[in-house]
Amino acid sequence: MNKEKLHESWKHLPHPIRWVIVATIGGTLVVLGIIFLVLPGPGLPLVIAGLAILASEFAWAQYMLSRIKEKSQQVAQKAKSTFRRNKKSQ
Repeated sequence: MNKEKLHESWKHLPHPIRWVIVATIGGTLVVLGIIFLVLPGPGLPLVIAGLAILASEFAWAQYMLSRIKEKSQQVAQKAKSTFRRNKKSQ
């Protein structure tokens, strides 16, 4: 099945069914990600993947995902500037 047909079939599903499928898959990934933040495993990537799936149907998840993107860009920028300072001081 090609991508366009899959997307079209997905959009033709009744909204409550899409909502339940997205909530189940996305919620499971978020919960597993939270568990893996404590246990060894890919915690943060699972949380982000779960939020990305949830964001396809839920506005609150879109908001949280955008906040995570903003914060990660800030952290990356700070890490780059710190790396540059440390490299110049050596």
